[in-house]
Amino acid sequence: MLIDALRTRLHADCLIVDADRIASYLHDEAEWAPHGTAAVVVRPRTPEDVQAVVQVCVAEGVPVVTRGAGTGLSGGANAVDGCVVLSTERMIRILEINPLERLAVVQPGVVNDELRAACAEHGLWYPPDPASSPWSTIGGNVATNAGGLCCVKYGVTRDYVLGLQVVTGTGKLIRVGRRTAKGVAGYDLTGLLVGSEGTLGIVTEVTVRLRPAREPEHTVAGYFDSIVDAGRAVEAVAAAGLTPSALELVDRHCLRAVDDWKNMGLSVDANVVLLGRSDAPGPAGIAEAEAMVRCFESAGATFAVRSEDPEEAEALFAARRLAYPALERLGPVLTEDVCVPKAAVPEMLARIEAIGVRHHVHIANLAHAGDGNLHPLLITPPDDPDQRRRAQAAFEEIIADAIALGGTVTGEHGVGLLKRHGLAQEQAPDVIALQRSIKAALDPHGILNPGKVLPD
Repeated sequence: MLIDALRTRLHADCLIVDADRIASYLHDEAEWAPHGTAAVVVRPRTPEDVQAVVQVCVAEGVPVVTRGAGTGLSGGANAVDGCVVLSTERMIRILEINPLERLAVVQPGVVNDELRAACAEHGLWYPPDPASSPWSTIGGNVATNAGGLCCVKYGVTRDYVLGLQVVTGTGKLIRVGRRTAKGVAGYDLTGLLVGSEGTLGIVTEVTVRLRPAREPEHTVAGYFDSIVDAGRAVEAVAAAGLTPSALELVDRHCLRAVDDWKNMGLSVDANVVLLGRSDAPGPAGIAEAEAMVRCFESAGATFAVRSEDPEEAEALFAARRLAYPALERLGPVLTEDVCVPKAAVPEMLARIEAIGVRHHVHIANLAHAGDGNLHPLLITPPDDPDQRRRAQAAFEEIIADAIALGGTVTGEHGVGLLKRHGLAQEQAPDVIALQRSIKAALDPHGILNPGKVLPD
């Protein structure tokens, strides 16, 4: 009945009904997040195709789970039994790049780096740059309000989304937001939809704000014996009033995994590497980079320097982006995404280290350290139930400690399935009830990505 109804509204090549092919669409990259079995995968090409899918699902009472590139790390795109998985992989058109208004209009399946490259041809720049930018899509970035390496200075996806075209949970195709530089008419429905993980509407078009292209960045590298010292360096940078264009933490485990995989010659004589960048123009950039060096040294760096070799500097940041897939080769990786105030970074890093020791769990560390967004990676051997149990206990303890230090359970990956319990710890019952009311208003039939984000 469902598939027949979809076939009456969509071109035949939009549907995937073969079970083996459907299997590759059932979950994202979140380790151990449960998933169900979809009835069908739909790959629309137009907003009207998406609208047709939702209208059929409303009529049939069938859930619809929207999926981008599947690079998510919280289970937010995981299928539920009997659902329609709606993949945006064919909605890949860059519809407009407007240099005068400094905006771009894209379909949700456009890959982040492809948009950035297209903007660069016009002397423009789209700042949000998650580590998955070579693979993740703008629609997925919008769904989770993705951040990235440069968000310490330039903000996250929500700061750049001007407007959206969306299919609502009742099957209506609407536009929210604006194209103007300013606008405060009505409630900010665009801001509400960004980060809602497909539970309030399905994004079919995104209008984003652009910035002028930047000058080349100056890179600083600091080596530290302990992760806590590196955390103190992050605090020192903030206390000095510096706003780097990136400030990333990578530990030896991550660098070794990348080196073993890609043979990049990255072995360094340090337990932790802190990578800073300044894109301030002219001499100010050199001065800011040198100030970061002093901050690193004051926090106990064994070595700190402003790089004079652009290729070497780029290799270190490339290693930062490759760290997660490199670690995945070693075994299942349970990825954290807590964010704490910058002043709490040293203490949170110390607690993460202690949690790993206490639970006998191998924890590698990555971080968008400049804004307190920490990504401890819990690595477990495959097919080891006891190690998995200990890793999950460590995962929950990290969440509790982040909240205790005034932080949040997720900085950029989203709540999805893995952080629903954490959300219930972080937010008051009345706040969660208010969110349930919003969900009911925008998705009255309860078909949009059910079971995600809000706790039971």
